Amino acid sequence: MKKQRIVLLASLSLIVLLTFGFVISKSDIYFEISKNLELFGKVYKEISFNYVDEVDPKEFMRAGIKGMLNKLDPYTVFIDEKNQGDIDVLTNGKYGGVGISIGVLNDKVTVLEVLDGYSAQKQGVRVGDVIVKINETNVNPNIIDDISFLVKGEPGTDVKLRVLRTSEQDTLTFNLVREEVIVKTLLFADFYPENSGNVYLKLSNFSRSASDEIRNALRKLRNKKEIKSIVLDLRGNPGGLLDVAVDVCDKFLKKDLLIVSTRGRSYENEKKYFAREEPLAGNEKLVVLINGGSASASEIVAGAIQDHDRGIVLGTQSFGKGLVQTITPLGFNTSLKITTARYYTPSGRCIQKVDYSKDNNVISYPDSFKSASFATDNKRIVYSAGGITPDSTVQDEVESELLKDILAKGLVFNFADKFYYENQNTSLKKINDDKLFLEFKKFLLSSNYRYQSLAEKKLDEISKLLDKKENSDNIDATIKKLKEQISSTLDLDLDANKQDLIGELRVELAHRFSGIEAGIREQLKFDKQFTTAINLLSNNKVYSNLLKYRL
Repeated sequence: MKKQRIVLLASLSLIVLLTFGFVISKSDIYFEISKNLELFGKVYKEISFNYVDEVDPKEFMRAGIKGMLNKLDPYTVFIDEKNQGDIDVLTNGKYGGVGISIGVLNDKVTVLEVLDGYSAQKQGVRVGDVIVKINETNVNPNIIDDISFLVKGEPGTDVKLRVLRTSEQDTLTFNLVREEVIVKTLLFADFYPENSGNVYLKLSNFSRSASDEIRNALRKLRNKKEIKSIVLDLRGNPGGLLDVAVDVCDKFLKKDLLIVSTRGRSYENEKKYFAREEPLAGNEKLVVLINGGSASASEIVAGAIQDHDRGIVLGTQSFGKGLVQTITPLGFNTSLKITTARYYTPSGRCIQKVDYSKDNNVISYPDSFKSASFATDNKRIVYSAGGITPDSTVQDEVESELLKDILAKGLVFNFADKFYYENQNTSLKKINDDKLFLEFKKFLLSSNYRYQSLAEKKLDEISKLLDKKENSDNIDATIKKLKEQISSTLDLDLDANKQDLIGELRVELAHRFSGIEAGIREQLKFDKQFTTAINLLSNNKVYSNLLKYRL
């Protein structure tokens, strides 16, 4: 009995100590926060009032906020008034605008996409138009972050765009009325190849409408004919909303299967997300395409499909973002997007590639993670901490240095503008490939295109090394002659890349003549990863073997 009392007293003492320690720990945190907030406020006031030059209080504070957040991961960010609209697009799937997508091409702010049915398209804005002025603001690449803010606004309000067009000598002015633009995330949904039973779905992101778009598309296509297989293309898809990723998985996974779990600072914060409905496409053969641009929600979908052996993941290694963000409104039309958890696939793996807590003195208790092996439902081995590794790795990158250079400099895009304006009344199907290729070569010549091959770059490096040495004149002359011989082979290099170039040209022209879907159809004709997917789906034995346990 005495021994029992001693044990009981010892246990009570331990509980008191632990509880007291916990209270002290929390108290310390609140004290540190309070103390440092006071210090931060004093520094801010002193600089704002007494610095030798006048300081903009707003910009100074924003710089402080950004500097503080830079010590964390790159996904924890302050969202100011100018970028708040981007959050609305993601969460609501719509925004007030004119229906264009813009980007910087050849140091010019260029219209890259015009959506059907909205103000810009109805009034004649075209892909390739260079924006030079929005209302009274002159436009250049240095203010690219502000341009979206200038174009978007309340539906019913006006915005004036002044653009420079390839075929026009002067600028054109468009008086556009902003409308409620519904963002379409499912860029393509149809049977492809056209006479097959395979459905190709191209999803650009996971904004609010993505799941509904897939549901509606599958129902519509099933009414046409039997769906035998599906290729879900998540290449280049940067992700979006976690609950939308769960809803997308619902269309393919059996009810009650675990899709993803998230975990914050402690295991008590773990949340599990399961398939909530009977799948719309639960039995059809499935291939999910991924690459290095597939991130976040894309990886949740690919990971769930892979872990449950529901289909084959094909392509190249995904990006490796296993972090979950929560958006908190701060007032004054600003928000804070903060990383609050990591997510885990059904097998239990976190696919986060970069450990931002490593060697970071701001993080008190870093939760380091290493690559480890896990098992799918069929006991296939999969790994954590490095993105999603495909079940079948198929490279689909541009290998030719010449083609990479031509694409990077926007020459295919610019040629497509010129060719389209000169041949608007021509059907793309009637355009001869040889004639198209010849026209492009002439365009490169007129553009004074200069391509420096890898061999030339290496010769330049040798020349620089020889500049520092004596008696190198003879070698210099030899190098110069070699460079001339190499540069004179451009025509031969173009011929060697003829088919790939024609493919790129026809994709860009299809966008101009018939829109996004036509461009995707053209792209699929020479898409190596898609072709491999179709071959896998048509071979039952290979398809089944890839999903089975392998020693």
